Amino acid sequence: MELNLSIPALLFPAISLTMLAYNARYLAIAALIRQLHRQYEETESQSVRLQVRKLKKRLAIIKQMQATAIFSFLLAVITMSLIYVELRFWANLVFGLSLLALMLSLILSFIEVQLSTKALEIQLKDME
Repeated sequence: MELNLSIPALLFPAISLTMLAYNARYLAIAALIRQLHRQYEETESQSVRLQVRKLKKRLAIIKQMQATAIFSFLLAVITMSLIYVELRFWANLVFGLSLLALMLSLILSFIEVQLSTKALEIQLKDME
């Protein structure tokens, strides 16, 4: 298959939307951490402390998700530059790395969603 400028350009909207979704998750978790921090200062609840610990882990995963998505975006731009200067072998190699970085980002997203779901299940159990 011949790699041309339009193929890596197709990743731009996908990666941008992915990064937007990751940022929304980050902002939601940051707001929740701030809320729980205030609650912990008032009650010093062990339950709140455990929730914050789990959120800290999720925040680290989201940071990795964002980093790999940005890396994928950067590699797509490099791919386009390599195509432009007609270094086809390197363009194909870098584009493959870009796709791998995007896949890694999505796998991390899947893991974070699983952690999020488990946390919600624990909260729902407490309410029953």
